[in-house]
Amino acid sequence: MFEHFTPWSALAGGALIGLSTSLMLGLEGRVLGISGVVGGCLGKPNADTGWRAAFIAGLLAGGLLLFAFLPDQVTFVLDRSLPVVAVAGLLVGFGTRMGNGCTSGHGVCGLSRFSVRSLVATCTFMGAGFATVFLYRTLVTG
Repeated sequence: MFEHFTPWSALAGGALIGLSTSLMLGLEGRVLGISGVVGGCLGKPNADTGWRAAFIAGLLAGGLLLFAFLPDQVTFVLDRSLPVVAVAGLLVGFGTRMGNGCTSGHGVCGLSRFSVRSLVATCTFMGAGFATVFLYRTLVTG
């Protein structure tokens, strides 16, 4: 059960996420939620498009660099069909629009600001995720 337990890298990753979200809020006055960053790139270009695109490019570049230099640290297993993954992605996108944010915006940024709305949203996200996995494993994969 604990064969993949990596407390130091998890702590470092969490600290970097906390630092980056704190800097974004403190320096720019913006909440750093991924769905908001991506959603802002999908409309007409405006003054925010540049930093949003750079942020997304940095996320992708970080993953690619990790894969290039430490490929054994990256595992990717697609054990669901492409239609299932596509529907899941659309549902997540719909949910983030309906919930006015995602787990990174509400769960990391909102909770750290003691936002009641973010607490409710995060509990809803987590509960829906738990229920979905339970139902899928119970009804679909048996």
